[in-house]
Amino acid sequence: MRLLETVAAHAYGAPAKQLARETGLALPTAYHLLRTLVHEGYLRREKGLFFLGDAAERLGRSGAQQKRRSTVADTLAHWRDSIGVPVYYAMYRNGEIEVMCVSASRQAPAVEEWADFRETGHAHAIGQCLLSQLDEDARRDHLARYPVRPITPYTVRDNDALLRRLARTRRMEPVVERQEYAVGTVCAAVPITVGTTAATMAISLPVHHADRLMPAAQRMQAEIGRHLGSLTLSISI
Repeated sequence: MRLLETVAAHAYGAPAKQLARETGLALPTAYHLLRTLVHEGYLRREKGLFFLGDAAERLGRSGAQQKRRSTVADTLAHWRDSIGVPVYYAMYRNGEIEVMCVSASRQAPAVEEWADFRETGHAHAIGQCLLSQLDEDARRDHLARYPVRPITPYTVRDNDALLRRLARTRRMEPVVERQEYAVGTVCAAVPITVGTTAATMAISLPVHHADRLMPAAQRMQAEIGRHLGSLTLSISI
């Protein structure tokens, strides 16, 4: 690891003797480790100089991606505690609804995923919000793969009814769902569009706290507006 860090500090490469000296390693040990790192792809050697290899660069990109994901998780946890609700972050990616992060606590428990979120996008606020950001063809493609099916007495009844509802959804307006996915739970999802990426932040509450839903959703939407600039890169992972 010290060798990798030292090589990374030399943008124009460094020879083995210099790397051994700077890391405090015996030259034979440094040569052995450098050969191993080159063989494994973490370093590459050109004209006697060592540079970071593809494997090290992939590791760096993975670390940056983890940092961006951590930024989203920390933000969700802050909103969970300050607003007092569980917070969900989801994206529509490669034709699928993907819940990327859930921040919940004992005081603010998340909805149990008793029916697959990917297959029941028509029933929950997360899915409805993501589908509302797609064009008509993409919506119909999704519903051809995951047709509407009632999972509670309150679920929308068929594809056409859902499409009509989505068509009426105003841009950037929170999408609200009451007991359509889980009896006893109400949810709201705030749309987030970053370039061509459809994303959403959502919250849920027990139905007996339904009066808190819209104020909480509006507060979260205001928070998203204030922090969207710093979240844009993280959201686009």
